[in-house]
Amino acid sequence: MSERIRAAITAVGHYVPEKILSNKELEKMVDTTDEWIVTRTGIRERRILEQGGTSELAAPAALACLKNRGIEAGEIDVIIVATISPDMFFPSTACLVQEKIGAKNAWCFDVSAACSGFVFALVTGCQFIEAGTYKKVLVIGSDKMSAITDYTDRNTCVLFGDAGAAVLLEPSDDPNLGVMDHRLYSDGAGKNALYQKGGGSLNPPTYQTIDNKMHYIYQDGKSVFKVAVIGMADVSAEIMKRNNLTGADVDWLVPHQANLRIIDACRERMNLDPSKVMINIDKYGNTTAATIPLCLSEWWHAGKLKRGQKVVLSSFGAGYTWGAVLVNWSIDPKS
Repeated sequence: MSERIRAAITAVGHYVPEKILSNKELEKMVDTTDEWIVTRTGIRERRILEQGGTSELAAPAALACLKNRGIEAGEIDVIIVATISPDMFFPSTACLVQEKIGAKNAWCFDVSAACSGFVFALVTGCQFIEAGTYKKVLVIGSDKMSAITDYTDRNTCVLFGDAGAAVLLEPSDDPNLGVMDHRLYSDGAGKNALYQKGGGSLNPPTYQTIDNKMHYIYQDGKSVFKVAVIGMADVSAEIMKRNNLTGADVDWLVPHQANLRIIDACRERMNLDPSKVMINIDKYGNTTAATIPLCLSEWWHAGKLKRGQKVVLSSFGAGYTWGAVLVNWSIDPKS
């Protein structure tokens, strides 16, 4: 009987726009303060893509990932883009990325799971590797949240930023390294707490939907916070219990960067030292599907992610959607 094929992350890459929107600048736009934003969210600034759509974030992240692996785009079999801010409903943003990077041999599709999008897309990509049907799957988390953010709404405009980040999945060269386990959940009952109501088939664009600002993100912050704290903490603890891990065994928690207080609650539930948590929300805000791979890429570039380390990815997003993935890291630190 042949050994199980395990999917492993073999390369990472990311891209953030040059334009920085600081809390001080937001003070001039809406009724808020730097102190209020930092105290409640941990965010100090975020990046804004001034021209182009989400594919303009995803494509350079993909190219950076391929460069770090030392392969050409033509070698990619599948491209999966996790996003809730696609350039357009169709074709998929993944198809646009394929054309931009020259991955002519790949087939492509998008995944929509909001802030859990990357985790859902990563697990989906792993299935193609583990089934033995494909060898190289590019998974990208990318969102231009500034395109669907109302900058007169202080409850949401302080939270979001733009970014793209990518990982490459390949068969692991070591059965003890790679994506080891995952737990994913959804609950459609949360649909009214976090959504973009306009633009789809239910509420297609009209003068009325535009006047009513239905094409912007809406969030009931208190409701989302309550369930996100529980959801991310519970699923992170569950993935540890399923794999007989304690806080001492986990090298890194990579949480979705939505709110520093949610991250802290998740860390405490896992009994982790603060030094084991990847946090860059202060620099980028909530970049939705890009937050987790952006952390992975930054920490790898900094030489902090090392082969053999146990890494827990944890997310919570609209839907509701939430999940956790256990990864035994398989890439040597960047030299």
